[in-house]
Amino acid sequence: MKIRLGGVADPESEIELQTTGLTVENFEPDWRTRMLAVITDPNIAYLLMLVGIYGLLFEGYNPGAILPGVVGAICLLLALFAFQVLPVNFAGLALILLGLGLIAAEAFVPSFGTLGLGGIAAFIFGSIILFDSDVPGFSLSLSVILAVAAGAGLMMFGMMLMLARTRWRKAVSGAEGMLGEIGEALEDFSAEGTVFVHSERWNARTSQALKKGEKIRVIKIDGLLLDVEPVDQSHNGAQ
Repeated sequence: MKIRLGGVADPESEIELQTTGLTVENFEPDWRTRMLAVITDPNIAYLLMLVGIYGLLFEGYNPGAILPGVVGAICLLLALFAFQVLPVNFAGLALILLGLGLIAAEAFVPSFGTLGLGGIAAFIFGSIILFDSDVPGFSLSLSVILAVAAGAGLMMFGMMLMLARTRWRKAVSGAEGMLGEIGEALEDFSAEGTVFVHSERWNARTSQALKKGEKIRVIKIDGLLLDVEPVDQSHNGAQ
């Protein structure tokens, strides 16, 4: 077997290797090499990056959960290791991060789905161009991209439903939460007196005479003064 070597002094030099009678020995990759081969698979590296980002986001939304933050940090570092040996297109990576940021922002900004839909579009385009190479095996599976995008869409839809449900839910705290609440008169009074509402003692005024122990309903809040009225017998029975 002849092998041509290129060099400065003699660019056309050749050497001859005597391979007659030699045996071929196969070396199986060890566990470390096999593990690195799995991590550097484009689809695995892509999923590791997403698990890492979502884990850190979940930890940010729920401080003290610990497990999502730990798992997210480990997965993100593994994904960064894989990206350094893969032909990563940084424009695609930036689009993915932008898309995830827009989807997360949908939970805080009332955009009626505009941010979420824009985030999903940026996420899909970024995933398609993430690995800039024509070499077979260095591209993301379209089914993986569509599955992750569908999951992000379902998550955004769920967030929108939760926000809509919260918007129409009756207030349970603050001044709005006091309206309509049932309490009890702490003394006899016909103008101003004290009542017990929400496990608290309040000053109240009424246009109808109240007796101590009588059930009252809050109809208005004026600073630290409640406007109340007596609860009729039918309402008492319902309570």
